[in-house]
Amino acid sequence: MSDLNEAEIKVFIDAVTNYFNQLTQEPANVRGAFLDDHGGGVPVFDYSGQIAVSGQFRGTITVSAPRAMIRHLLLALNESDQSDANLRDTVGELANTLAGNARKHFGGEMEISVPRTAAGAIGSAGSRKRPYVIMVSWKTYSASLVVDIERLE
Repeated sequence: MSDLNEAEIKVFIDAVTNYFNQLTQEPANVRGAFLDDHGGGVPVFDYSGQIAVSGQFRGTITVSAPRAMIRHLLLALNESDQSDANLRDTVGELANTLAGNARKHFGGEMEISVPRTAAGAIGSAGSRKRPYVIMVSWKTYSASLVVDIERLE
């Protein structure tokens, strides 16, 4: 097993900033990135979406965002349905888009699941001892992107 390198982590950073820029013409900003030590340092917001990866990789990609951020994103998309189900679908679609962009970079050796969503935290077995946490801001909101994957050899 091997870790992702800095250039490979940048794939996820670029994906999340481009996601917001393409949908709203306003890019998200990366406020910071760190390695979590499973000490509870990863902020969890109102909704989480997660994609499991398999193939030559193992682990999960998880996005957690506050309700207000997702509602604002839906408004920017002219989507009037602000139901909990649609908020969950939206955070799941965000996770799916980020994982899809990663798959384009890593190729067919990375298989991705359908999104899993939850209100609040979403469980993860985790594959790395210290997953990568990328803190993102868009407008006045903050969200977290946790990249907990490793390459199998």
